[in-house]
Amino acid sequence: MTYLESAAKFYSQVAETPEVGLCCVQSTPLQLPGLVVPPQMQEMNYGCGTTVHPTELSGNPTVLYVGVGGGLEALQFSYFSRRPGAVVAVDPVDEMRKAAARNLEIAAKENEWFDTSFVTIKEGDAFALPVPDNSVDVVAQNCLFNIFEPEDLSRALHETYRVLKPGGRLVMSDPISTRPIPEHLQQDDRLRAMCLSGALTYEQYVQRIIHAGFGQVEIRARRPYRLLDQENYKLDQHLLLESLDSVSFKVDIADDGACVFTGKMAVYTGPEEYFDDKAGHILSLGIPLAVCDKTAAKLAKAHPQAIMITDSTWYYDGGGCC
Repeated sequence: MTYLESAAKFYSQVAETPEVGLCCVQSTPLQLPGLVVPPQMQEMNYGCGTTVHPTELSGNPTVLYVGVGGGLEALQFSYFSRRPGAVVAVDPVDEMRKAAARNLEIAAKENEWFDTSFVTIKEGDAFALPVPDNSVDVVAQNCLFNIFEPEDLSRALHETYRVLKPGGRLVMSDPISTRPIPEHLQQDDRLRAMCLSGALTYEQYVQRIIHAGFGQVEIRARRPYRLLDQENYKLDQHLLLESLDSVSFKVDIADDGACVFTGKMAVYTGPEEYFDDKAGHILSLGIPLAVCDKTAAKLAKAHPQAIMITDSTWYYDGGGCC
């Protein structure tokens, strides 16, 4: 049995018998006016963060959700796109698709605005998404891609790039590791399925996204997720996993590299009223300007006395300059 088959078997079991807090930290669902989340959905909230960011969802977008789970985020996405077929949810596990469909039927009874036609559930997997090229505005996945081995992760990322419209967004929430995960844990298929042993480091994860063609990556949140302790996981020291929420844009990669925003700010300290680096960045005296990490490094190197660069906040929600 391959690790993917093991994961499919694992999730078929927890679809039929939900286990609260099974693989990821439970979180309170996004609170929206008029949105009622059935308890069954919350019990199957097998995610490490959220992919539903309201500021990303204006304009009634078409959303492809990879790995339907209990249907929670499919319901949340449909809140912003209230039309038949606006949300397509793909999952290879038959039991999970059936459970999500049942939960959405319950949601339709508890939410006057929601109709089950808003969400189309399809059989499929992340390596062969059942939608045409350049056809969706948003692709989202929560705590799925971290299960994949690195080369399979790249396959999945390239597939999301294929189906996104130009300028479209890949919204993800995945665990990352603060240092490489030891081989004996990576080879444990059950731990991998539980989102505990397949995580890459932040640098490895972001580079996989960029190598798939995404020219801009924005970090929405980064926070502690789980601790793998020495004794239970046979480690020489504790290993902290983090949860990373990101949005990656299908835009061209610039000649000098992709833009990655992590919440850094550039602040001009004088002596003039403003600073113009002649490369598209104008900084007013004393006023922080959000910049991507690439621009931050260039400004810090070229103007160390005139420009202060703040640390990454790991919380960035748009604006600024690349």
